[in-house]
Amino acid sequence: MTHPAKKQVSVMIFHDELCQVFNGLMTALSLLRAGAAVTVFFGSRGINAVHKDKVGTLRCLPDQPEAVQQEMAARMEEMNLPTPEDMLVMLHMEGALLLACPLNKQLFKMADADFVDGVVVADPESYYTDIVIPADMNLVF
Repeated sequence: MTHPAKKQVSVMIFHDELCQVFNGLMTALSLLRAGAAVTVFFGSRGINAVHKDKVGTLRCLPDQPEAVQQEMAARMEEMNLPTPEDMLVMLHMEGALLLACPLNKQLFKMADADFVDGVVVADPESYYTDIVIPADMNLVF
């Protein structure tokens, strides 16, 4: 009996709003644990989700009043959900490829040392041809 090839999944996170980041990371982690080979790309404002000093300050619904944001944060804490920092560690330790956009790294004046452990800068020459095009699924958050 032959085993099917491992599914290749590309998850792209372009937002730094906590709910979007959380959904992207949880989806990536679930797919990784289901047996897929997962690459998570952080571009545009999503690059803030892998910045050591910014990932802990992400907020849900930043366009809503402070009371709504605090209520959402309290609900997430009550549910004992993992933090983005925890999910990034899990993804890295469990074998996902975590990539930061080189253009946004420059635009936001970030250095490699600013990224959480496991994040590397994507190679613009090969990212699309080696990861996005051959992926079985490309998911965007």
